[in-house]
Amino acid sequence: MMKRIIAVFLLLLFWSGLQPARAELTIEITSGIEGALPIAVVPFAWNGPGAPPEDVAEIVAADLARSGQFAPLPRADMLSRPARPEDIRYRDWRAVGVDNLVIGRIVPREGGGYTVEFRLFDVFRGRQLTGYSFPTSGERLRETAHRVADIVYETLTGERGAFRTWIAYVTVTGSGDERRYSLQVADSDGYNPRTVLRSRQPLMSPSWSPDARRLAYVTFEQETAEVYVQELATGQRRKVASYQGINGAPAWSPDGRQLALTLSQDGNAEIYILSLDSDRLRRLTRHPAIDTEPAWAPDGRSLVFTSDRGGSPQLYRLAVDGGRPERLTFEGGYNASADFAPDGKRLALLHRDGRGNYRVAVQDLERGMLTLVSEGRLDESPSFAPNGRMILYATEAGGRGVLAAASVDGRVGQRLRLQEGEVREPAWSPFLE
Repeated sequence: MMKRIIAVFLLLLFWSGLQPARAELTIEITSGIEGALPIAVVPFAWNGPGAPPEDVAEIVAADLARSGQFAPLPRADMLSRPARPEDIRYRDWRAVGVDNLVIGRIVPREGGGYTVEFRLFDVFRGRQLTGYSFPTSGERLRETAHRVADIVYETLTGERGAFRTWIAYVTVTGSGDERRYSLQVADSDGYNPRTVLRSRQPLMSPSWSPDARRLAYVTFEQETAEVYVQELATGQRRKVASYQGINGAPAWSPDGRQLALTLSQDGNAEIYILSLDSDRLRRLTRHPAIDTEPAWAPDGRSLVFTSDRGGSPQLYRLAVDGGRPERLTFEGGYNASADFAPDGKRLALLHRDGRGNYRVAVQDLERGMLTLVSEGRLDESPSFAPNGRMILYATEAGGRGVLAAASVDGRVGQRLRLQEGEVREPAWSPFLE
């Protein structure tokens, strides 16, 4: 329990200590599921002066809409706006075709801060499904709203919500000598961006530790590739790989004690495993082909990596104890950049289709089936949400790099863009607790 309290405290220090970024990501929903569950999220009652610091109900509704699983009722179509259970007229909500109803209120607390209360109701059965009360602060009202959305999502779908999570990404602004790179972390909806590192040289491949307290990344600050691990709460960072040649593609082991890396210190790009406790380095692959982009299986017993050892880039699986790699992909001449789903049963990857477009796909490891889930021409860097429902990736729109997300079946899509500059190299965090 004490370790958990300390972890939460450090994460709060992270948000208060880092510099706010200049621009938030703007989300555009590009496709959704027909027949999404109709739900109403009534504006939360406010018991204080003026207006509340955040519109909690709007944030909850936006989260649910982004999932593609829900169709929130527009406020203009609400026949009433109850704040208490006894004020609910269920016939009003049945009349507008709503299945479930969320009501709540925000109450200022004596001495500072707020209490956020909410309840979720089944409209047709006329009964409460769940309800919670959270103490919070003005700075954490958005986080509390994401927590509410997670509970509503899990109650109605049976799956854990991933709204109260973070995304890491790299932004690029300017050109020529004025080109600047920034490693940033934001809420999963693009709000509250914080800058982890700024550089005049490229930053690449951010990778989350399993406890979401550290990022590994590649930097060219010294004009050569190096891998660092940085504590988000304190800003302290440690150089972990600065060997001759390539130092790239860091990937955390599930226990957070090792990094898989691509290194060429022996003359060829190979997969290595680095112990962060002892700095012991162990070479895993030995082949004249290029082996790169390692990704750990959730059970920690194997890695998937990209290799052209068969004549074209394909994905291979290898036990961390060594052995003979097993080829996993056979459809098409290019399959790369794998990321494991949390359940270990699927891979997100980049696939070159018959028209030469690089698109995000999902491969079922048990059946070997490949499903295309994105529509871009130059998609890259797929990253699973921690609940396995969505995949975040980089793409192009209007001649600029943007982020996008798609559901694992390809039916839900959204795009995240900056007002200026480009954004790339996304990584979705683990659950924050």
